[in-house]
Amino acid sequence: MVAPMRQELVNAGFEEMRTAAQVDSILGSNEGSVLVVVNSVCGCAAGSARPGVRMAIDKATKKPLRLTTVFAGNDGEATARARSYFAPYPPSSPAMALFKDGKLVHFIERHHIEGRSAQMIADNLLMAFEQYC
Repeated sequence: MVAPMRQELVNAGFEEMRTAAQVDSILGSNEGSVLVVVNSVCGCAAGSARPGVRMAIDKATKKPLRLTTVFAGNDGEATARARSYFAPYPPSSPAMALFKDGKLVHFIERHHIEGRSAQMIADNLLMAFEQYC
């Protein structure tokens, strides 16, 4: 059931992080910019989060060096490890985290996604990419 939801981001150039070790190897680095999308099966992930992040990546003149994703509810170990890097934000899915040189610089929580259009999500990300990438 989740395969097409995973594939939507993989087809857009995202690298899946399915283990804690993969998360640590990427987010533990202190170089460059990394976007992490916490994917999920909920309606706001399908209607706003995934379309919005794809739109932002397609339109961005500046974008993160690495595009990554974990799938909440499916890759429990990887998702928990990724969330440990998101402090002080509580667990949220879907969510999006932008890191610059190992520091969390921008975070979009579920309550910033629910009820918002894909374009609004894309615009939010585009502003962050412009500032930090």
